[in-house]
Amino acid sequence: MRIEIDHKIFDLMLEYEQIKKRIRLIGIQLNVDYENRIPVFIGVLNGSFVFLADLIKEVTISSEVTFVKVSSYKGDKSTGNIKKEIGLQMDIKDRDVIIVEDIVDTGHTLSYLLDMIYKKKPASVNVCTLLLKPKSLKKKIDEIC
Repeated sequence: MRIEIDHKIFDLMLEYEQIKKRIRLIGIQLNVDYENRIPVFIGVLNGSFVFLADLIKEVTISSEVTFVKVSSYKGDKSTGNIKKEIGLQMDIKDRDVIIVEDIVDTGHTLSYLLDMIYKKKPASVNVCTLLLKPKSLKKKIDEIC
């Protein structure tokens, strides 16, 4: 199936039902992994907003949500230069942190965010992403689960 958005043609690769099922499974896993803890979900704007909203509906454990906004894209290409537009607005020292990304492409932005978050001394850090482009990944990111 082909889709046209803003005069660009896209081929449908994933059906919505597949995405919903995957989000439900991720939520179940997070409920198990973080049972008896109160993780902080850090959504990376703007891309993760809908994914995080759907994910948090599947999370039944106590948690908190906050957002950061960084950019490295100009149009649809990464410049490689990362700009912090909205920084972290809460104290995450000794907290379990889950960074939520929609797509991990090169890993440059995520690596920048991880460096920023580790400086705040969290108890743990993991990355939850809906899509990963392993062939585009330029940096190894162990926190992706």
